[in-house]
Amino acid sequence: MAGAPALVVFHGGAGASAIERTVDAARLAAALDAITAARAAGIQRVILVTDDAALGPKLEGVEVDVSTAPYHFGRRLAGAVRVHGLSSVICMGAGSVPFFGPDDFAAVASRLEDGRAVTNNLFSSDLVAFAVSDETLAVAERCGRDNSLARALKDAGTDVGALPRNVATQMDIDSPSDVAVLALTGGGGKRLRKHLDLAALDTSRYEATLPLFTNREAQIIAAGRVGSHAWGYLERETACRVRLIAEERGMEADGRAEGGVARSLLGFYLDAVGAERFFAVLPELGDAAFIDTRVLLAHKGIAASREDRFLSDAGEWERIGEPWLREFTQKTAEARIPVLLGGHSLMSGGLMALNEYAWARSER
Repeated sequence: MAGAPALVVFHGGAGASAIERTVDAARLAAALDAITAARAAGIQRVILVTDDAALGPKLEGVEVDVSTAPYHFGRRLAGAVRVHGLSSVICMGAGSVPFFGPDDFAAVASRLEDGRAVTNNLFSSDLVAFAVSDETLAVAERCGRDNSLARALKDAGTDVGALPRNVATQMDIDSPSDVAVLALTGGGGKRLRKHLDLAALDTSRYEATLPLFTNREAQIIAAGRVGSHAWGYLERETACRVRLIAEERGMEADGRAEGGVARSLLGFYLDAVGAERFFAVLPELGDAAFIDTRVLLAHKGIAASREDRFLSDAGEWERIGEPWLREFTQKTAEARIPVLLGGHSLMSGGLMALNEYAWARSER
């Protein structure tokens, strides 16, 4: 493929706890699968931006850009583009788009024409491809987070197109809930599948929700950053009814969470009645609940550690240090219906993947 862009993959910030290492290893495995798929699509140049110097000798043919300086996404991206002399890039996080194959990467590369850019999600981007110019590089350099890059390019005048909203473009590995969904549904490349098989995760809570998606008498609750694409998908593709509370979409990319101004209707209800009453009422509203805890944490101004957030997603409430999150997670474990906790990806690609797997299994 003449003029193919370079694939720039970000992988870093590894955690010290066992649950963080499980997610980080899944993200790295997905990144290696993505590199294989991109090369099969004719994208031969790959740059891995990381803080882990040990990765260099292990990755044949990959240009490893290592820095342990304080992390800033935009400056790291701009620095890698300049150092490696890149004219166009497909930039992605290590756990992004784990279902992508060669055809998907080829489709992204083919859309980089006449200064256009393309992303998987304009409001919270995991993958962004763009032609490098003084203008686009200056915009990228100012972005503190990767999920704000697509919106920043568009606001600066770049023509940014969006990929179709489907499981392949919306699935991301960002928490244990995403890893559990992939482990249950069988998605991802061979390295990721090997990692998930060895991890032997408990997916029983997710499995309990599967019959609901294909049952016209059932109802699920989805609360958090549910975009219109996910809502439309659920309306079209599930048999069950969906009770939706959509709020604070884009709060990370727009800085509302960090700025302390994110607010949640569900959070206000929890403030008013407490966790005990909330979980007593929940079964009257649905047969299972998917809750984006990052919105609730932002609403309450709680800066829970990455380890605590991940332990909450996994239902391991006994080990959580943050008091409110520990109590909330304990109540989910004791709830009379399955309650699944996670972040943005669970509310988008995760729900899609579970629904598609539920129908496939039902048909079998």
